[in-house]
Amino acid sequence: MKKVLFVCLGNICRSPMAEGIFKQKTREMGLEDIIESDSAGTAAYHIGENPDPRTLDALKKHGISFNHTARRAIKKDADRFDFILAMDSQNYRELQSILPSDFKGLFKMRDFDQEGPGTDVPDPYYGADDGFENVFEILDRSIDEFITKELLRSPS
Repeated sequence: MKKVLFVCLGNICRSPMAEGIFKQKTREMGLEDIIESDSAGTAAYHIGENPDPRTLDALKKHGISFNHTARRAIKKDADRFDFILAMDSQNYRELQSILPSDFKGLFKMRDFDQEGPGTDVPDPYYGADDGFENVFEILDRSIDEFITKELLRSPS
């Protein structure tokens, strides 16, 4: 089984949205029995909380129903997950300090985005609702590329 962890700052906007999109895509592809996913944050701001209502609204708009409780990323995640995808440079650097130096599965989410390779997934938390739709679009295409380039070609 392959395991994927999506990580943002507070685990209530970007990373749970990525997890919801990813779960829907793997379910549609019939891969839910061989691919597991979760999401976490690098900060402890929202531990135990549900995703931001605007995150859930954006997912629902695209036919995705999703439940999640925010948690913090920890060192042991390197033992549990094959891939850890950071939403931005700040969280990528934070994960580098949390995870063992020999962990090879750390990437930025937009390393898989042909429209903005290596750039950050913007944090929509303090913005308007349309920011959540923009993030959905970025994550949707980035996750497609990630599944194609990493999951479908990687040995189990």
